[in-house]
Amino acid sequence: MGRRPLGLTDIRTRIEKACKEADRDPASVTLVAISKVQPLERVEAVLAEGQRVFGENRVQEAAGKWPDFKARFEGVELHLVGPLQSNKARQAMELFDVIHSVDRPKLAQAIARLAQELGSCPDLFIQVNTGEEEQKAGILPADADGFIAECRALDLPVKGLMCIPPVEETPSLHFALLGKIAARNGLEGLSMGMSGDFEEAIALGATHVRVGSAIFGERVKT
Repeated sequence: MGRRPLGLTDIRTRIEKACKEADRDPASVTLVAISKVQPLERVEAVLAEGQRVFGENRVQEAAGKWPDFKARFEGVELHLVGPLQSNKARQAMELFDVIHSVDRPKLAQAIARLAQELGSCPDLFIQVNTGEEEQKAGILPADADGFIAECRALDLPVKGLMCIPPVEETPSLHFALLGKIAARNGLEGLSMGMSGDFEEAIALGATHVRVGSAIFGERVKT
């Protein structure tokens, strides 16, 4: 039996406390409730509690879940937090308000072409592979400045950076690195911090924290 989730109210309270301790306005931190692989009734319960910002990992799963919820609940903002294949970029851009996982030139170019065609573009975060892990997506820290410049040259609405620290390493080191890259490039958005470390992320400037299991409970395996 999985651990009982802490719930939305508890997470919001902890975000407020972390902001107070960091001398930050709680309104400067957006809670992205990660609803991937969660049963619809759990997601609906959190929507009913007033949460409106949600994150999904896969375009197909989101496409099957969110149009109905968006029709029933006003003001839903949907974030793609998982890897995006270039051939799914059009569908993602039509479905999501924010994409956190822009991680390579080919994808940036595909998004730029589609933005011209569609006449709009979601807000974008560039994923940085702060741990330089071979199996993980993201631009390497040494290449980040150049890639940010490339995205800006394509007229993409880059709002910030995102990272997923290595599981076995101290997350605060990675959050600090992401913050430094963002600062020197004039980017304010920092998508960092998950269920186990979002308070540390807030202390180091996170503007978006991605919390799933602590709100919904353990993911249901399919």
